[in-house]
Amino acid sequence: MAGYRKLGRTSSQRKALLRNQVTNLLYNGKIVTTEAKAKEIRRIAESIIALGVREKDNYETVTVKSTVAKKDENGVKVTEEKTSKNGKKYQVVVRETIDKEIKKENPSRIHARRQMNKMLYNVTETTKGAGKKRNTKTVDVADKVFNEIAPKYADRNGGYTRIVKIGQRKGDAAMEVLIELV
Repeated sequence: MAGYRKLGRTSSQRKALLRNQVTNLLYNGKIVTTEAKAKEIRRIAESIIALGVREKDNYETVTVKSTVAKKDENGVKVTEEKTSKNGKKYQVVVRETIDKEIKKENPSRIHARRQMNKMLYNVTETTKGAGKKRNTKTVDVADKVFNEIAPKYADRNGGYTRIVKIGQRKGDAAMEVLIELV
């Protein structure tokens, strides 16, 4: 007997379907799907959230020095004019050194992030003017698990998802359910 539901698909199709639905569940918080798919999605989503809960505070905050372009009150880069050896004049952007705090992840958290990324896709979010390449940004769902979802479930031992039956689908009478994060 198999240890998973085959869902009437080849292994590559099934893996892609589950990755897509788990990504959408963690990104949106809830999705509507069939009961069999929801039970498979639950297995994967619960393990990903458990990884996030286990490793959510496993990082160090480090201060590093960084050089950035100096900007004036309008947000425009400040430039100064310089002269080269042969007498030509050119513009140079003025740089300044700032202290920046970054999160330095410990090796076990990096490993957990890579395990999550094996089952999650990156989500492309459109800001304004749909379809424009410059108006999109890529959202790392693993980062969302660490920063938003895991702190919410820190004191909970499993049971991060809920499956609610909606009713039968009109076309093929398959049982539809709503799977959501608790």
